[in-house]
Amino acid sequence: MTIAHLQDTVTLNNGVNMPQFGLGVWKVKEGDEAYNAVKHAITHGYRAIDTAAAYKNEESVGQAIKDSGVPREELFITTKVWNSDQGYESTLRAFDESLAKLGLDYLDLYLIHWPVAGKYKDTWKALEKLYADGKVRAIGVCNFHIHHLEDLLTDATVVPAVNQVEFHPQLSQEPLRAFCKAQGILFEGWSPLGNGKLLDNTTIKVIADKYNKTVAQVILRWHIQQGAITIPKSVTPSRIEENADIFDFELTVMDMDTINGLNKNERFGADPDNFNF
Repeated sequence: MTIAHLQDTVTLNNGVNMPQFGLGVWKVKEGDEAYNAVKHAITHGYRAIDTAAAYKNEESVGQAIKDSGVPREELFITTKVWNSDQGYESTLRAFDESLAKLGLDYLDLYLIHWPVAGKYKDTWKALEKLYADGKVRAIGVCNFHIHHLEDLLTDATVVPAVNQVEFHPQLSQEPLRAFCKAQGILFEGWSPLGNGKLLDNTTIKVIADKYNKTVAQVILRWHIQQGAITIPKSVTPSRIEENADIFDFELTVMDMDTINGLNKNERFGADPDNFNF
């Protein structure tokens, strides 16, 4: 699939259109840092912003959205319920808190941040209620393995629209991507640059030089051509612009295969079967 523009969208399983490319704000500090990053991204043409209660920057993100001057309906805003708030009633309360901090009337996408054992099914029921009540346009999950999804789907009345997981050339997640595709769940990658650890990869550098692009741009282009939604994080204006400058070239099949060959099933973040937060 060729994507030709920063604001091009993919269609979720409920017909809602979501930008395939956006700004992630994990580890972006509340205050000027988060405000300026989001404001610059939106000014530069980004239309999707991905935050979470756990990031503790929803207020600054919301203020930047408000001050951007871009109509609310043109933006796609995602946030997530944190692990300590999981469960039915507590998730409903957490959603209201996030919405208030963001200063919004509705969310575009609300996600379960991690599959907390014994709780994520009740959490999902709360998300289904929020969706039925029209408070959120789509609901989904993060960091769910195939077995988590299979378990959730035994009781779910709404199939998750998105599964957002760690995804980069050294963690290509092929079985999970195939499962999500078969279920109509769109695949979204966090930490697309491997927490920056892939930026000195010599194999990708050779490919980048061929296109007169940076390693980061080639990796993000790889994400797009895989059909994945991607949300690179940056607080640097020039990097925010550089990350989005990936719509004027297309990687060849050979180059895609070369990057696919870098997979080591290597995580830089926590394993969803073994996290303690």
